[in-house]
Amino acid sequence: MKLLWGVVALVLGLSFVPIRAFADLPEPKKKENANIVAARKAIEAKDFKAAVGHLTKAVQEEPKNADAHTMLAYSYRKVGTLDKSMEHYQTALKIEPSHRGAQEYLGELYLDMNQPENAEKQLATLKKACPMFGKCEEFEDLKKALDDYKAKKK
Repeated sequence: MKLLWGVVALVLGLSFVPIRAFADLPEPKKKENANIVAARKAIEAKDFKAAVGHLTKAVQEEPKNADAHTMLAYSYRKVGTLDKSMEHYQTALKIEPSHRGAQEYLGELYLDMNQPENAEKQLATLKKACPMFGKCEEFEDLKKALDDYKAKKK
């Protein structure tokens, strides 16, 4: 009887070994959308028209990807299609309300649209979103853009 319990204990013990071994492995990384990869390259090359094409496909494939919507909005802004830019920044912020990149670039869009008061509101929103109360790159970048805008208007 002791031998039977020993065998049962051994079998049960071994049945958990593979589970524990696999539990320590890192999860496989999700492969990034090929259109997003191509769009990043196009943005780096300042080929915003090509980026719009790639990112339009990317948001169709991944409609809940706030980063893709933000990059698409940025690219639309760079080619001068401000209404589409606004639409995609707003979509990105609906998906991820604390997306600091979308908040920063939306503020810059407001400056492009000569709406500094709305850019100021975005700056205030960013100040709250930054971990150290305004101490983040997105806040600093939008603040500089706003200061530059005001200096040009003087």
